[in-house]
Amino acid sequence: MPAAVGVVALESLVLHAGQSIKGEDVVEVLDELISKRGKPERIQVDNGIEFTSRSMDLWAYLNEVKLDFSRAGKPTDNAFTGSFNGNFKAECLNENWFLSLADARDKIKQW
Repeated sequence: MPAAVGVVALESLVLHAGQSIKGEDVVEVLDELISKRGKPERIQVDNGIEFTSRSMDLWAYLNEVKLDFSRAGKPTDNAFTGSFNGNFKAECLNENWFLSLADARDKIKQW
């Protein structure tokens, strides 16, 4: 009997660089993403202030998207994101010197 192997393919739909990202910035990026890819049923997020903001709450309500918050102190709730963030830091952020925000955005886009 053959063995089964499961593969999870992950895709980063958008990477947004900024000096101080607020809920309004996340909403703007999500609106742009939805216009290209369609609306998700849910988004898994951590408890950062950009995700717990009134802007995000209103956006989720108006768009009928569930914000699925990870539990505080439980990194395994969002293990794929944690893994991605670690790889992104090691392969992109730690390997580049950013001269400006525009330069950072360009290098991140190339990555």
